Amino acid sequence: MSNINIDAQKANTYDAIVIGSGISGGWAAKEFTEKGLKTLVLERGRNVEHLKDYPTTNKFPYEFEHRGDPALAIKKANPIATRCYIFKEDAMDFVVKDAEHPYVQEKPFDWIRGYQVGGKSLLWARQTQRWSDFDFEGPARDDFAVDWPIRYKDIAPWYSYVEKFAGISGNNDGLAELPDGEFLPAFPLNAVEDYFKGVIKDKFSSRHVISARCAHLSKPKQIHFDQGRAQCQNRILCQRGCPFGGYFSSNATTLPWAAKTGNLTMKPFSVVESVIYDDKKEKVTGVRVVDANTKEVTEYYAKVIFVNAAALNTNLILLNSKSQRFPQGLGNDNGQLGKFVAFHNYSARISAEYDGLKQFTTDGRNPAGGGYMPRFRNLLKQETNFKRGYAAGFSAYRSSGKDTSGLVGEELKNTLVDHTPGPWRVGSHMMGETIPKETNFVSLSPDKKDAWGVPLLNISVDYDENDVLMKKDYLEQMTEMFTVAGFKNITPNESSQAPGLDIHEMGGARMGRDPKTSILNEWNQLHASKNVFVTDGACMTSTSTQNPSLTYMALTARAVDYAVKAMKRNEI
Repeated sequence: MSNINIDAQKANTYDAIVIGSGISGGWAAKEFTEKGLKTLVLERGRNVEHLKDYPTTNKFPYEFEHRGDPALAIKKANPIATRCYIFKEDAMDFVVKDAEHPYVQEKPFDWIRGYQVGGKSLLWARQTQRWSDFDFEGPARDDFAVDWPIRYKDIAPWYSYVEKFAGISGNNDGLAELPDGEFLPAFPLNAVEDYFKGVIKDKFSSRHVISARCAHLSKPKQIHFDQGRAQCQNRILCQRGCPFGGYFSSNATTLPWAAKTGNLTMKPFSVVESVIYDDKKEKVTGVRVVDANTKEVTEYYAKVIFVNAAALNTNLILLNSKSQRFPQGLGNDNGQLGKFVAFHNYSARISAEYDGLKQFTTDGRNPAGGGYMPRFRNLLKQETNFKRGYAAGFSAYRSSGKDTSGLVGEELKNTLVDHTPGPWRVGSHMMGETIPKETNFVSLSPDKKDAWGVPLLNISVDYDENDVLMKKDYLEQMTEMFTVAGFKNITPNESSQAPGLDIHEMGGARMGRDPKTSILNEWNQLHASKNVFVTDGACMTSTSTQNPSLTYMALTARAVDYAVKAMKRNEI
């Protein structure tokens, strides 16, 4: 019997285990397998193969039963998921339904998840901006959170490394607050977006509008053709899964690349219950997995574990990984695991119309979404009554749609076929940095468990006064800029959306210099358990204003490089 157990353990032993197959997990898989390590990737959701499993990708609008809108019964059954812009007939199968994995909302929080191979990399908005030292030095300078243990110089080479492979379109804009990268050609601004860029340059010297940087192959290079990808077709149907591989996703890019090495084992339907700490060996030895369908429990073993289950699920797994050594959760000697969760504040936007440039209209689609205004508040000095700042999107379009309300018969028909362009419509949304606080936290439910016997996650995350003041400033500043640009019918809008719809939750297992105040060190390595790494959103010490996925990619590649070298030195 003992030999059978030994043989079973050998069969379930790998060099590295990666929990999660999304943006960061896919990168961990690629890096480990390329370096020759036999790597197991555990994904709690179903398998989704590139090309094969994108059933809606080439459908016309009329081929959807409800023209894209989910049926009323589906909406009623999914009040949380329905609030997300992705939850439409063409992509809702990639979104977790409300009943599939419940959680406890101590405060309102819309947790949007993608449980499948590739995770939310099939659904993300693909915006990619580097951080600068304004961001990494922010907590120390502005006295919040803890000091980041790294600076821009530490991660800059890894930004370049992942950008070249992933394919990022953009311009070299020469902005200290938004470092340039390894770019494919940018998607151009349209006439009104370019006009607004000029107004801002002339009237607001410290503010800038640039072409949004995004993970799309505007002009592929050989490395992208080697991945089996093709040029972005500007369809803007990305959330369906792209048959061309025109945007970066784990499914189109990192996971197939890892599979080609012969070193990848992918196991979908694998719910990770906990990371196993062996009290006798005084180290982590593997992970405990519940089969999503059969509920059978299996243990897998490896020398190094990367926890990349997406921020809140990573916190859940670590909190549930209890032992005599770690009774509060793996690595949680300081009691801070699950705390200092933050997110991005998307709860304000503004729209208007523009009467000029009517000799132009829009032709084609821009997958980058238009313009981007990097953070300009409190950069060089504290100038407002709130800490930190916000970035803003900006886009313009000219619609030919006419108001058909109340029309019938011939008048309705004539209005529908009239394609005379209407006015230019412009819009902006904010992406505000929220301040990590101990009162924003996740924890394990003491008495409620999910279908796999894992405690439900309690989420207690909310806005604060800093967010309110920042939102007020955004609306005031954008109104002023819109007014200077000559826009009319300016309409500010404050949504009542709960945190979570930004889908940028971060923190809970933050990086830091001091084991007393952080969970991870400068290499994304648990202070208290050296063969466990976290490189998804859970690792973030602060959020800044940039979309975070590019930073996850760079941190992951950097951490794997460190982990493999440490293994060779027998330090792990």
